[in-house]
Amino acid sequence: MTFKLPRRTLCACAVTACVVLASLATSHAQSSATPAAAPKTAEQQFKNIQVLKGVPADQLIPAMQFISASLGVECDFCHVDRAFDKDDKKPKQFARKMIQMQTGINQNSFKGETEVTCNTCHRGSAHPMSIPAVADANWKPPIPQPEAAPVAPAEQRADPVIAKYIQAIGGQTALEKVSSLSEKGSSEVNGNATPIDIYAKAPDARVSFVHLPNGASITAFNGKAGWLSSPGRPVHDMSASEAASARLDATFSFPANATKEFSKLRVGRPDKIDDRAVTVVMGMREGQPPVRLFFDDQSGLLVRMIRFTETPLGRNPTQVDYADYREVSGVKTPFQWTISRPSGRFTIKIDEAKINAPIDESKFVRPPDPPALAQPAGH
Repeated sequence: MTFKLPRRTLCACAVTACVVLASLATSHAQSSATPAAAPKTAEQQFKNIQVLKGVPADQLIPAMQFISASLGVECDFCHVDRAFDKDDKKPKQFARKMIQMQTGINQNSFKGETEVTCNTCHRGSAHPMSIPAVADANWKPPIPQPEAAPVAPAEQRADPVIAKYIQAIGGQTALEKVSSLSEKGSSEVNGNATPIDIYAKAPDARVSFVHLPNGASITAFNGKAGWLSSPGRPVHDMSASEAASARLDATFSFPANATKEFSKLRVGRPDKIDDRAVTVVMGMREGQPPVRLFFDDQSGLLVRMIRFTETPLGRNPTQVDYADYREVSGVKTPFQWTISRPSGRFTIKIDEAKINAPIDESKFVRPPDPPALAQPAGH
């Protein structure tokens, strides 16, 4: 029996699985204005948690996203719609056993490191890929490769790569004068374009508004905390790992400050994107997975970033490809970027960009939950 469910393309600026799951969970998001006494565990915030006990509550939804991406399925593959705590579906019961198996393998064979994940066997299929694929007409035997060279020559430092990038987009002096960035354009998913407004304030605040027919879908990071909201849904407060990714996107709106985000930068192996040579720089952040930055060797511009979100079951990857750099008030900024995740991709295209235009501070204030959802009955 083959399980094949339609896969919705998720947009960080639109309705994400985080928001959907949060709206159906057993407790509502807490207002950032009222700090929690202590972080809750998954079993304290959600009903019927059996194998992920002790996991921080804000990591549960990213873990579910990891399973969804690894198996190529949606939430309703395992869960009953609007009754996520029920065990009516066999895939949910079986998933618990698989999580226990994964945990056991990693504990017993890899010293507790997350080496084996759902994706190790499933690779985007609801059924494990246990049998090697038969070669098709385009198959060619792999060409033997020599032993891998060192990551990079000892004398190759990241400083010149970053300096070339800073100069390519306008120079340090011009960049330091940038205090805000306002952009208008569209978010395109599967050929459908939706208006989007993006506002960023130095050094690390950024918010986007995707204007849907029934209201705005918001993705925001105000320098301290991040959240996502969509019409009729409770606000989803970002986990620490999600906020770290949002902070990175916000910081790169102001390249003069971007390198300060990393405790260490080192050059990796040379690579190519669309037959163009690129230099890869690995950015290290305390307590976070490495970030891979790809700089075009000819122009010096940043053309790709790959970052990861940690979950209890593995890392969720996000790839951002930057293109169409244009000069705005003496500074070059990308007018197009494509965000790709296992669940799909979308492209943001900018029509208008302004530097140092006034931005209302209210745009960076977390909105309240809708009244009908702020206090769910029976919880």
